Amino acid sequence: MTEDNGRDVPIEDDAPLTEDAGEIDAAAETEEVDAATETDEVDATSQNRLRLPVIPLRGTVVFPAVAAPIAAGRDKTMKAIDAAIQGDKLLFAVAQLDAEVEEPVADALYRVGVICRIAQMQKVPGGVQMVIQGDARAAALEYAERDGYLEVVARRMEDMEPLDPEEPAFGALYKEVNERAAEVSRLRGVPKEIVDHLLGGVSTPGELSDLVSFYTELEVDQKQELLETLSVEQRLRSLLIHLQKQIGLLEAQEDIREQVQEELGDRQREVFLREQMKAIQKELGEDIDSQEIDDLRERIAALELPDEARQEVDREIRRLERIPRESAEGQVVRTYLETVADLPWSETTEEQLDIGKAEEALERDHYGLQDVKDRVLDFLAVRKLQEEARRRDEAAEAVVAAEAAVAAEAIAAAEAIVAAEAFAAAEAEAKDLASDDAASGESEADDDGEVEANADTSSGDAAIEVEVDEPEKEKVHVPGYEDDRSGQTLLFVGPPGVGKTSIARSIADAMGRKYVRVSLGGARDEADIRGHRRTYVGAMAGRILEGLKRAGTKNPVFLLDEIDKLGVSFQGDPSAALMEVLDPAQNDSFQDHYLGVGFDLSQVLFIATANVYHQIPGPLRDRMEAIEFRGYTEAEKLEIANKYLLPRQTRLNGLLPEQIELEEEAMRAIITSYTREAGVRNLEREIGSVCRKTARKIATGEAEVVKVGVDSLRELLGQPKVHPEKKMEKDAVGVATGMFYTPVGGDIMLVETSVMKGKEGLVLTGQLGDVMKESAQAALTYARSHAAELGLSEERVRDHEIHIHVPAGAIPKEGPSAGIAMSVAIISALGNHPVRHDVAMTGEITLSGRVLPIGGVKEKVLGACRAGIDRIILPKDNEGDLEDLPDHVCEQLQFHLVENLHEALAAALVGVELKDGNLSFSRNGRATSGDSEVESQKTSEPEVEPVSGEVLETSTP
Repeated sequence: MTEDNGRDVPIEDDAPLTEDAGEIDAAAETEEVDAATETDEVDATSQNRLRLPVIPLRGTVVFPAVAAPIAAGRDKTMKAIDAAIQGDKLLFAVAQLDAEVEEPVADALYRVGVICRIAQMQKVPGGVQMVIQGDARAAALEYAERDGYLEVVARRMEDMEPLDPEEPAFGALYKEVNERAAEVSRLRGVPKEIVDHLLGGVSTPGELSDLVSFYTELEVDQKQELLETLSVEQRLRSLLIHLQKQIGLLEAQEDIREQVQEELGDRQREVFLREQMKAIQKELGEDIDSQEIDDLRERIAALELPDEARQEVDREIRRLERIPRESAEGQVVRTYLETVADLPWSETTEEQLDIGKAEEALERDHYGLQDVKDRVLDFLAVRKLQEEARRRDEAAEAVVAAEAAVAAEAIAAAEAIVAAEAFAAAEAEAKDLASDDAASGESEADDDGEVEANADTSSGDAAIEVEVDEPEKEKVHVPGYEDDRSGQTLLFVGPPGVGKTSIARSIADAMGRKYVRVSLGGARDEADIRGHRRTYVGAMAGRILEGLKRAGTKNPVFLLDEIDKLGVSFQGDPSAALMEVLDPAQNDSFQDHYLGVGFDLSQVLFIATANVYHQIPGPLRDRMEAIEFRGYTEAEKLEIANKYLLPRQTRLNGLLPEQIELEEEAMRAIITSYTREAGVRNLEREIGSVCRKTARKIATGEAEVVKVGVDSLRELLGQPKVHPEKKMEKDAVGVATGMFYTPVGGDIMLVETSVMKGKEGLVLTGQLGDVMKESAQAALTYARSHAAELGLSEERVRDHEIHIHVPAGAIPKEGPSAGIAMSVAIISALGNHPVRHDVAMTGEITLSGRVLPIGGVKEKVLGACRAGIDRIILPKDNEGDLEDLPDHVCEQLQFHLVENLHEALAAALVGVELKDGNLSFSRNGRATSGDSEVESQKTSEPEVEPVSGEVLETSTP
C-alpha cells in the first residue's frame, strides 16, 4: 500500500499509476451478475438501474470507497465528463481489456466497473485532472454510443457479507489482512503515520478489502477479479494471497538491496583502506607501485637490448613513474614494459646437430618422402658446417684479441723501462750541469732553464728510440658466411596429410631447437604479423613476437602454417608484412608496430607450409626455397598404415594388438576404394572406424578377436566411396587413354572421338579448359595437314565433323598434357585404326609433331599402374623422371619414350609401325567401317617381346 502521491494512483489516459489491465472470464461475469440478480430484491426499474456516462480506464482499476486521481484527455472521455458535470456528476469508471486501444468500444471494456462521483476537477493543458470518489460496484447491462461518448445502463451490485461476521475465523482473516497490508506498506517505505491513518479510517471488512486492493501492486486482471468478487470473505482470502506474494517479493528485493549496499560499502571501504595503505607505505618507503616499477626496471636492465630499444624502454619507465596506478594509460605502459621484458632479446638455444641421428629420426618417424628427407638432411648438414665455421671465427678472433693484449702489455712494459732510464739519465745530467754552473758563477735562473731544456731534449730522444709499432690485427674471413644467409627459409608445398608439419617438428628436434607453430590460414589483417599500434585499445604484439615469447628463445624453428591461405582486406596485406619477416637482408631489425623498435629475427629458422604453390604471392615465394611433397604411393600408404596408423588407432580405441587382424588385401581395398588422397588423413579415419566397430563387438562380448577381410569391409565401412577409372577391356577405334594429375594423386582418363558426316568442324565436350581445347585444335590441325603421311583420305578429313569428349563426371579438366592422347584418338577415328587398350599416354605436341615434356610424371604413372595399364608413352625429355618411380612400379610397366607424334602413333595404334621414319599401316590392323568389334591384332606386336621395365625408344634415323 502506498500513499496517494501521484505515483501509485490510477490514471485514465496516458500515465497509468497502477498495474496494467487484463481480462475476466465471461462465464464468471455471468455467474456473478446472475448471483447479484438473484440476491437483488429491488425491482429492475428501481434506483439500482442507472444510465451513466462511461470513463474507460487504461492500466488501472478503481474500487468503491476509494478516492482516485484521474487524468483525462481523449475526446470521448472529455465529452463523458461534460455530460456528468451537467447532470449529477456520476460516472461509470471501467477498465479497458487492452490498455493500448485509443478509441475503445463496448467490446473493449470489462462488464463490471464502479459508479463514481466527481469530487474535484481542474483543467490542465491537454485535458483535465480530477479526483473521483468510488461509490458502489455496478454491472454494465448495456453499452451505447451517445453524442460522441459511451453511455452505459448499469445496475448496482451489493457485497455479500458473511453469514456470521462475529465468527472467529472471519475475524482472524480480517485481522491478518490488516496486518499484512501494514507490513507491505512498511516494506515499500510508506511512513507509519500515513498507513495508520488510511487503515484506521476503515470500518467494514468490505471497505478494507477494496482499499488494500486499490493500493496493492497487482496486475489489472488481478484487480478486476477482486472487484468482481462480491463475497467479502472470498475477496479477503484472495487479497491475502496477493499480499503474501508481495511480502515475499519485497523481502527478496530488500535482501538484494542490502547485499548490494554491503558490497558497495566493502568496496568503498577497501578503496579507502588501500589509499591509507599507500600513504603509510609511502611514508615508510615501501610503496607498492615503486616496488613494481623497480622490479620491471631490474628485469629490463638484465636484458641485452639494442640502444634504440633501451632508450624507448627508459622513456616508458619514466612515464610509468608519473602516471597514477589506476589510470588506463598506466596499464597500457605497464603491459608494454612486461611484453618487452618477456621477449627473448638474447636467449638462444645451443644447436646440437648430429646428421646421423637426424637421419635415423626421419626414417623412424616418416615413411617414404625420400626426396624431402634428402633435402632436409642437406639443409641440416649446411647448418652444421655454418655453425662450425662461426665457432672457428670466434675462436680465431679470441686468439687475435689475446695476442693483441699480450703485445700491448709488452709495449707498455718497454715504455716504462725506457721512461725510467731516461729519467735517471736526465737526473744525472742535471747534477753535472749544476756543478759546472756553480764553478763558473752563472746565475741560478739561467742554470735552471738550461737544465730543463736539456732534460726535455734527452727525454724526447729516448722516447723516439724505444718506440715499438703495435702489430697489425689479423682478420679472419670466411668467404660467403658473414652475409650469405639465403636458403634459411624453407617452404613445404604439398597436399594435406603428407607430413609437412611433422617434418618441420622433426627438424626442430634434430637441431635441438624450440618449436613454434603459427597458423596463418584466414589471416586478413596486417596487424596479425606486425601487431597493433599502442594508440589502439587492446593493442598487442603480432603473431611473430608472440611466438618468440612462447618459445623463450630467439632462435627457434618457427613454422608458418598455411601460408597460401592468407587473405587481403582493408586492414592491409599480411603477405606484404611477411616479406620483411622472411627476408634475411632486413629481418635483423624487424619492426613490430606494438614494440616500436627493431627486433632481430635473423637467427630464427622459418619454415612455411602451403597446399598450392601458385597461390602464394610472387615476391613472397622469392624469399623461400620450395620443397615439394608429392604424396604417397599405394605401396607407401600400405606400409604407413601397417607401421603407424593401425597401431595408433588400435591404442586410441582401447584395443590390444592381438584383438584385431586387418588383412593386407583389406587394407589395400581401404586405400583404393574408400580413400582418394595424396596423404593419409582419410585413411587413418577409415582405419579408426574399423577399430571402433571392432571395439564394439569385443565390448558386447560378440567376439574376442575380430578378423577384418575384404568381404567384411562393406559391413564395417559401407559402400565404397571411390570408384577409380580402369583400363578398357579391349582395343577400340577413336578411344585413347590419357593421364592426368590432381592434388590427391594421378589417374587416367579416356579421350573419345567420333567422326560424323557434315561440315568441317570440331566439337569439344567434357568441361575442358582453355589449354586442353588448344591441344585438341592443334591435334586436328596436325592430322589434316599431314593426312597423306598418316594414311588418311582427303574426303574423310575434309567432309566430316569431329567430336571429342573427355568423360569424367563434372570435373573441370585443365593442363598441357593431353596433346598426344587427343592426336592418337583423332587419327585413330579418321583412319579406323584401333588404339591399344593397355597403353596410356601423356605429353604435349606442336603443330610440327614434336612431343614436349610435361610435369607430374610420377603421380600420373602411379595412377596408370593402379588402373591396370601395362604400357606408358612419355616424352623423351621426361626420361629423367623415371628415376623417381619405385622399383616395383618400373618392373610392372613398359615405357615408350617418344620425340615426335609418329613414334607415339606406332606405339599406341594397332597395326601401325615406324619404318625408316615413315609410318607403315598393316592391312590386318585396319577396322572396316561399320564393324562393331575390332579383332585382336597379333601380327602387329614387335618381333622381339620387350622384358618388364624395359624402356622402348622408337627414334627416327
